[in-house]
Amino acid sequence: EEQERLLQGRPDQPQNPRVLRIAIIGAPNAGKSTLSNQLLGRKVFPVSKKVHTTRCKAQGVATYKDTQLIILDTPGLTSPFKAKRHRLDEAMLMDPWDSMKHADLVLVLVDVSDHWTRNSLSREVLQCLSQFPQIPSVLVLNKVDLLKKKFILLELVTELTEGILNGKKLQVRSVFNHNPSSSAKSLQEFSQASPPENRAPGSCCPQGTAPAPEGSHLDINSGVRAFESGVVTEEPQELQCCGPRDMKNRKGWPGFQEIFMLAALHGEEVDTLKQYLLTQAKPGPWEFHSGVLTSQSPQEICNNIIREKILEYLPLEVPYGVTQVTEMWEEGPCGELLIVQNLVVPRKSHMTMLIGRGGSVISRIAQEAGQDLMNVFLCEVRLKLKVEMKS
Repeated sequence: EEQERLLQGRPDQPQNPRVLRIAIIGAPNAGKSTLSNQLLGRKVFPVSKKVHTTRCKAQGVATYKDTQLIILDTPGLTSPFKAKRHRLDEAMLMDPWDSMKHADLVLVLVDVSDHWTRNSLSREVLQCLSQFPQIPSVLVLNKVDLLKKKFILLELVTELTEGILNGKKLQVRSVFNHNPSSSAKSLQEFSQASPPENRAPGSCCPQGTAPAPEGSHLDINSGVRAFESGVVTEEPQELQCCGPRDMKNRKGWPGFQEIFMLAALHGEEVDTLKQYLLTQAKPGPWEFHSGVLTSQSPQEICNNIIREKILEYLPLEVPYGVTQVTEMWEEGPCGELLIVQNLVVPRKSHMTMLIGRGGSVISRIAQEAGQDLMNVFLCEVRLKLKVEMKS
């Protein structure tokens, strides 16, 4: 009731409000929801190792003093074929595009630990960027803590930006030893470049016509922090939309304004990105009350958290066929939240897997989901899950 009142009422407004709407896009399982949760400071979006955990666009709200960041957590950009395979709603194909229409800035998340996909942006991401070239975009390399050979990051930056950053040619003067046996210690010996003076706060790349540093810098202490490069100053080139033929051969996007490297799961360098986002906010009225954390209803948060656990503990494609039906949602005599949810599965074999031997799997899902719900709602939660076959 409190959440509904805050969402429907008029937002409170500081004296000089500022706002930034941020769309986070990327391939499925790149870490978009994990990053969103870290920026919000609380877990409100579901996270699992399986793709397509996020099923619909949802808004998170982070308010800092006079600035409000509205984070548009979206499903991973995917193709109609993959959507059919995972039994995804048509909305999951359209939601990322709809989020782009309302964004002031877009973060493109790339999982650098996935050596199959990290060397190029997906076709769906490129199409999205190409259709909205007027929206400022930032490249975010995620999961860099999982990379043992840090010099790979410099190669990825060149490929994913097509050698252009903020409208100017990017010249990476790498002095890293590309010997496969190179260790973090040996890489650190070459970290000698100093940050450009006119770089935006928290930025990992230079702006404007800063003098080019002598080398490329990667702070190995955090394993994720800074990337600095030489820039050949040229007249910025106008970014053109790409046709289907260009898309087929394109691997990167030359329209990025900044690059950040972080490890969202552990929160490493997320604050650096957050500070940058706050500096990008523009004057404008807040859209949400400062007490709002997400546009989702409590029931939607509950469904997402339970589905997260189902995805985590069921194999292969099995979780995508589970339908959730809430039978009870009420407040108990001592203020606790009582929830009973029915999990409907299409096959008896799926029921057996979901229940587990002696009820071990379903009990574990209920226990972990219940704990997460208590952390979100800040009250006692009693969750009961039942499993039945689809009639």
